Amino acid sequence: MPLLNNISAINHALDKEMERDKSVVVYGEDVGFEGGVFRATAGLQKKHGVDRCFDTPLAESGIVGSAVGMAVNGMKPVVEMQFSGFVLPAMNQILGHVARYRNRTRGRYNLPMVIRMPYGGGVRALEHHSESMEDIFAQTPGLKVVIPSTPYDTKGLLLAAIRDPDPVIFLEPKRIYRAFKQDVPEEDYTLPIGKAKIVQEGEDITVVVWGALVREAQKAIKEIEDEGISVELIDLRTISPLDKETIIESVQKTGRFLVVHEAFKSFGPGAELISTVNEGAFLYLEAPPTRLTGFDITIPLPKGEHHFIIEPKQIADKIREIVSF
Repeated sequence: MPLLNNISAINHALDKEMERDKSVVVYGEDVGFEGGVFRATAGLQKKHGVDRCFDTPLAESGIVGSAVGMAVNGMKPVVEMQFSGFVLPAMNQILGHVARYRNRTRGRYNLPMVIRMPYGGGVRALEHHSESMEDIFAQTPGLKVVIPSTPYDTKGLLLAAIRDPDPVIFLEPKRIYRAFKQDVPEEDYTLPIGKAKIVQEGEDITVVVWGALVREAQKAIKEIEDEGISVELIDLRTISPLDKETIIESVQKTGRFLVVHEAFKSFGPGAELISTVNEGAFLYLEAPPTRLTGFDITIPLPKGEHHFIIEPKQIADKIREIVSF
């Protein structure tokens, strides 16, 4: 069983799926010869050839548009946006075509394609390199939105995304690309898209997070472990479709709810999750359901980024506040 970090889990999954399914092609800016900016596709071109792993021009709209044509004609493209903020030129293709194709053709055609993007802040990057845009994609019917937090989940969810008959936005938290390693089975496995994971069970409060903030929440829980607060931690894993059942069942047990995310506060996934809790567990609540989020601003440049990024102490303080309500 190999010991992998998140970036090597992506590479491992792509390699195995390209080996298993000859209709899978992987491409994007610097994805082929260089193996990607973060080396997620390193070695794939050499092993599988330039017809199945190749570089493209710096033209995100063309990358996604060509993937639509490939998917309609029986291929399974896995394309990379070099950074999530670079996807903006491709939004016409994603929102206007990718998300709508099954509906537009009344089910005659589906688009089995994956759009991978390194996303989120925490690495002191430049403008358009640190956006958290999961809310934009999750609000779009026809798209599935997946955000893994561990190497094991990364492999299982990426394989599931490639095999899914519909388009999947696969957001990869880049600040945890190489943060830690985990035993990942060599053999084939998938994880269900649309199913959250209960990281740890608890009795006093439900905390929902995803991506890089799973680790930050775990650090926060460790900070308060001697205070007698029992936290149920849920890794959402999939923003759309949303696993409402797991969340509602948890809040019905704990009576308290906190969602933590890096995306903007207004109209963000936290608001949707709070609405879900109010609709499904309102009579069980012992405190107002709460969100701890990024600010409604463009994420600051490197010198000011630390003011934007959510830290474990903030999560711990918010948990204390809710539990003592």
